[in-house]
Amino acid sequence: MRAKIVYFGLAAVLVVYFVLVGSRGVMLIEQGTAITVAFGIAVLILPFIGAWFLYQTTKFARDANRLARELEAEGGLPVDELERTPSGRVDRDSADAVFARRRAETEAAPDDWRSWFRLAVAYHDARDTPRARKAMQRAIALHDGKPVRTAH
Repeated sequence: MRAKIVYFGLAAVLVVYFVLVGSRGVMLIEQGTAITVAFGIAVLILPFIGAWFLYQTTKFARDANRLARELEAEGGLPVDELERTPSGRVDRDSADAVFARRRAETEAAPDDWRSWFRLAVAYHDARDTPRARKAMQRAIALHDGKPVRTAH
């Protein structure tokens, strides 16, 4: 719950920032000189890029949570079987062992979104966020029946 509050708080701050930056861009364009119009247009592009990124991130989180709820209803969520250090951090060897099992499960059923979801969790536990995100994107695409890009 705390993560959701932080996320929505930061998203609200970003939206306010987008509005402020956008108003500055409009003010620059209203000046009417070639240089201020060019700067104004450049400044207006930034909020659109930021809004697109915020939308994509929010959509990804919503889709991943939707899959998690469905997998939980089926009783298929991965069980936290990781060993932890006294400080609470995940033991690297334990994460690697779980990851190896999840990878084998995914290789055995490459078209099953459930195995890709569990692999994404294993990547996350192994602190490999980029691969975790890609595996979760693949799980979402498989679940939704969208075309899946194959790795080269």
